[in-house]
Amino acid sequence: MRLTEFWRLVHEEFGEMRGDSLARDQVFSSLQGRSAREALEAGTEPKVVWLAICDAYDVPVKRR
Repeated sequence: MRLTEFWRLVHEEFGEMRGDSLARDQVFSSLQGRSAREALEAGTEPKVVWLAICDAYDVPVKRR
């Protein structure tokens, strides 16, 4: 997954403002206690970050 696809999925699922806020402010234990943005900046694959968000927010499997 490319970074552009990651952001498209985040914005489609949560809206642009909430998605940006979630990626910046929410800390995920599955990402070693980092936010989505921090994990991406540390080199975590966008797909791994997306799936962590999906798990935390119960995003239906068909939209993952």
